Amino acid sequence: MNEQGPNNPPVRSQADPNQSTVTRIFIGDRGLRSGWRLFLYIVAVVLLESLFLTILRRVLGHSPQVETPGRSILGETLLLVAAVVPALVAARFEHRPWSTYGLRLRRQEAPKLLTGLAVGFVALSALLFLIHLFHGLSLGPIALSGAQAIHFAVLWAIAFLLVGITEEFLFRGYSLFTLADGIGFWAAAVVLSTFFGAIHLQNIGEDWIGALGTAAISLVFAFSLWRTGSLWFAVGLHASWDWAESYFYGVPDSGYKAAGTLFTPRFAGSRWITGGSVGPEGSILAFVIVLAMALSIHLLYPKRQWQRE
Repeated sequence: MNEQGPNNPPVRSQADPNQSTVTRIFIGDRGLRSGWRLFLYIVAVVLLESLFLTILRRVLGHSPQVETPGRSILGETLLLVAAVVPALVAARFEHRPWSTYGLRLRRQEAPKLLTGLAVGFVALSALLFLIHLFHGLSLGPIALSGAQAIHFAVLWAIAFLLVGITEEFLFRGYSLFTLADGIGFWAAAVVLSTFFGAIHLQNIGEDWIGALGTAAISLVFAFSLWRTGSLWFAVGLHASWDWAESYFYGVPDSGYKAAGTLFTPRFAGSRWITGGSVGPEGSILAFVIVLAMALSIHLLYPKRQWQRE
């Protein structure tokens, strides 16, 4: 008897030659085609997110330009539910374990999360240091007292950990796995990273350079999934990058400013260097850091671990 293993992938069933053309549009060798599965997932996520946002706006009003940690925690929790619930339903229908989608709940994943946290903070700090070397940034005085600093540091850490989990699962969890089933991992990663960058253009203060930088960072997140086999490194990198950017250094994050920042930074000079209203992700120097992050992942995790189950 043939056993399924890494060198023995599941045998695909042959398509029925008697199937109609319409049936073949929807059904492939693995059942419902990946494009339709992804479409149904997106529809479910959008419907749930729209419902939650309607409730959130009725309770809290419209989103302010300055983001607060409490509002961010609530919003990201609802978005995480909207992203996870349809994936759990899909996993049941597709007979796949939850671990297939990259968020394995195992102790062995903790080092990847912690390493990602360290890389993200160092990478964002290095980017701001480069901007400073080009006379584009000064941090200014510390704005918070000891108790206030701890209060906002903890709240923003919770908020951005939720951001990391939510956005990584939404764009590189079920979505990437399912699309990769149809067009391959890297084609799927490029499509989803392009979309990830494009939706940031909706943010106040965002521009095309910042969106392109966000898409490039998104590809780095995908590369970490390819090399580690899970999303936890990307979750850590994403969370600490945003935490350092929004809270610790207090610079704009894709056009948004956070409430309760540690420093009061000042930008000066060309927006090509500073990123302007976008923040450091809109700086051309961000692409240097993107390459450095990709190199660090290559050195830390030299072998491919991602597998299509």
